[in-house]
Amino acid sequence: MTSMLGSFRALSVPARLLVVNQFGINAGFYLVLPFLAVYLGSLGYAAATIGLVLALRNLSQQGLFLVGGSAADRIGPRPMIIAGCALRVVAFGLLGLVQSLPGIVAAAVLTGLAGAAFNPAVRTYLTHEAGPRRAEVFAVFNVFANAGMLVGPLLGAALLAVDFRLTALVACAVFAALTLAQLFALPARPVAPPERGVLGSWGEALANRRFLVFAAGGATYFVLYNQLYLALPIEARRVTGVEGAVAAVFVLSTVIGLLFQVRIVAWCRARWSAGRSMAAGLVVMGAGFVPLALAAPLSPTAPAGDWTPGAALAVVPVLVGTALFTVGMAVVDPFYMALLPVVGSERLAGTYYGLYYLVSAAAVAGTNPATGALLGWSGSAGVPWVPFAVLVAVGLAGAAVVATLERRGALDEHPARPGPQHGSSARRTTEAES
Repeated sequence: MTSMLGSFRALSVPARLLVVNQFGINAGFYLVLPFLAVYLGSLGYAAATIGLVLALRNLSQQGLFLVGGSAADRIGPRPMIIAGCALRVVAFGLLGLVQSLPGIVAAAVLTGLAGAAFNPAVRTYLTHEAGPRRAEVFAVFNVFANAGMLVGPLLGAALLAVDFRLTALVACAVFAALTLAQLFALPARPVAPPERGVLGSWGEALANRRFLVFAAGGATYFVLYNQLYLALPIEARRVTGVEGAVAAVFVLSTVIGLLFQVRIVAWCRARWSAGRSMAAGLVVMGAGFVPLALAAPLSPTAPAGDWTPGAALAVVPVLVGTALFTVGMAVVDPFYMALLPVVGSERLAGTYYGLYYLVSAAAVAGTNPATGALLGWSGSAGVPWVPFAVLVAVGLAGAAVVATLERRGALDEHPARPGPQHGSSARRTTEAES
């Protein structure tokens, strides 16, 4: 904790404001979203309708990250951060006031549009503000984000005992306070005049081969990260028959992130380059599924019930795997955030962040259904270890891509053979800013 506080104090004032802002964003968001499906069900909406609402929310965010990132490059990250927080005020206000399907859909879509506005913008602002200390800054950023993810559902569950609409209106108030804080306290950053139009900037990013290779390798992080919500909870529930085992997975992962994120990044930074750290982190994330693969054939599906000594023993491999997995996440996340402007361009940091997240979202959309199907098939086929072996291979594959780029010097600030478009523009930007 002392190390984290020291790292926080070392941040610039705008960076401190943004990491605290991220705590508020996550706390306000997770006040509501974990309970939205249950609330819609209580209003009598069918499961298919609820799924559609949630899918539209996700699509409106993930699908427009590139647009939000490009806007941050052109008009500056500060206006996009403020606009995103203001949109969340409207969105959660609607959820607290309306119960009709059109109103709920509008609110859900607005929450997604808000995320598409401020998520790339916040990261773009921090990228420019942090300079060479990006990994350390994003490590502190993750600690505050995780803290918000922990506080939000706890407060939401307490407020839900009164009324969901109260929960939504409290989230509305949180985002109103954040909007005012950014409006009056967050300094504007100068924006370089764009060298080409939006489509030209997208074309530059798509023509940057080392970025595309890096994005393909880095997308495996998001494929694995989403198993925190899919494979790990399903396996915890399968081997114990206890819903509380799922909660144990999330609590353990959150606590490790809160307590050790900054120390883990500092340890890696002192020993390895950013590329080597990211590759090692992907290996560790994949290795988190090894205990599950080894234990799955020995752990039959447990009937639903309460905690027993057998259930407590059966969940140990899942928790050990979760701990390893979380350590890997703590390594990968800050270093890929630090490397994105290197393989991309600081001048178009928002565009590259947006495109990276778009590629990753597409990878998750394609692999999550396949992983779910594999989990179902492997259990009925008597080979429950197979999905976890595949996930180990995914981590190793991503690590191999990043390690290859590192070995070839493509993750250096000025690679030996930059792409024709990226290399010169990145050098001009660096020189101009220095």
